[in-house]
Amino acid sequence: MSPASFATLAEAVLARHRRAGTKLATAESCTGGAIAAALTDIAGSSDVFERGFVVYSNEAKTELLGVPAALIDRHGAVSDVVAAAMAEGALAHSHADLAVSVTGIAGPGGGTSKKPVGLVYIGCVRRGGAPAVERHVFAGNRAAVRAATVQRALELLLAAGPTE
Repeated sequence: MSPASFATLAEAVLARHRRAGTKLATAESCTGGAIAAALTDIAGSSDVFERGFVVYSNEAKTELLGVPAALIDRHGAVSDVVAAAMAEGALAHSHADLAVSVTGIAGPGGGTSKKPVGLVYIGCVRRGGAPAVERHVFAGNRAAVRAATVQRALELLLAAGPTE
């Protein structure tokens, strides 16, 4: 999975939000910064991409984004409520207008019957709005799960932009 493989989609995201004057932030766990990398691989992205948070550990989610530890303890890091809190935290700790968050189990290990490998929650929130969260179970190996997550997160950012 290379940022270049998402170039066309990332360019579309940046162009749409550039026209709207919208700033973006990312909060990433299972993708390890790949969404931010896809966006910043495009020259001139700094006028749209405000910042990214790679919050792989639970402590990072709490310390950098303000996700309550009790929320993680109660629901697990891979949950809809944590994805929502991550997206809201990215907005709270940035100057962005829109944030996307991802948390999941990329594998090959770490899955359970209730939370299988490939389970990913993707959150998206606009400043002043309520977060929306999608649940996916992506097929394939670790690279495939991560690539599918980046793809869907970029699609969400594109859809969250103003219509043409």
